[in-house]
Amino acid sequence: MSQSDVPMIDVRNISKHFGSVIALSDVSMNVYPGEVMCLLGDNGAGKSTLIKALSGVHKPTKGAYFVEGKPVNFESPRDALAAGIATVYQDLSMIPLMSIARNFFLGSEPTKGSGLFKRFDVRLADRVAREEMQKMGIDIRDPSQVVGTLSGGERQSVAIARAVYFGAKALILDEPTAALGVKQAGTVLRYIAQSRAKGIAVIFITHNPHHAYAVGDRFTILKRGRTLGTFTKEEMPREEMVRMMSGADELEALTHELKEFEHSDQMAADVRSTMIDQQLSGTVGKGGT
Repeated sequence: MSQSDVPMIDVRNISKHFGSVIALSDVSMNVYPGEVMCLLGDNGAGKSTLIKALSGVHKPTKGAYFVEGKPVNFESPRDALAAGIATVYQDLSMIPLMSIARNFFLGSEPTKGSGLFKRFDVRLADRVAREEMQKMGIDIRDPSQVVGTLSGGERQSVAIARAVYFGAKALILDEPTAALGVKQAGTVLRYIAQSRAKGIAVIFITHNPHHAYAVGDRFTILKRGRTLGTFTKEEMPREEMVRMMSGADELEALTHELKEFEHSDQMAADVRSTMIDQQLSGTVGKGGT
């Protein structure tokens, strides 16, 4: 893992409030070039809010944000893109009925000609899309193939290759393996490793510790809008990571509480049974008299 001395992305004590709701509270993390930082947490932990703050969708309520050591204050996702930060969301921002090449250059289409004769350069787009996909280890059959016919893993690879081609220095990947099978997830994890090898800083958001452990260099765990810490593999075995993410302490407390309820219910049932027996005995005794 090659790292520079300055983090590509560095956030310090950032918070995000939506009215009285505190979505993030004093969150700090950083990622270096050529490193995969895994951001883990269960649903509702604040992962989505954090990546939207990093990508310019939300402005942090407070805290400091640095890119390559320089303070930034993004007004929009376009500002983040201009700084070299590309975010690949779960929906991938692709149009299923358009071709691979069209989706690859969506919003930045190469053209040829001028004036009334200016048009989309299909040949250049097809060639570049094929070459960039080959760099990611995918030999696409036909760049004019519609994206909707690709597997989930291949669609993720198109999105990642597109971000790299347009000069991304940092990739933020929002749950890229969430809806994928084992084989497709493995394909995406391989692309993440390839991006790291190119010197790109990668923030890999996931709630799957097994996927994170396969490619991650460091791990930041979020819980209810706060960080539980940042760890390396040496500092945190996989089992401990699973325990922290799953809230094992809360589960143990809940199990104990349920056992107490069960014990209370059993005691109440025993009392009711005793009272019924006493009533029946009294009724039988009066009948005998």
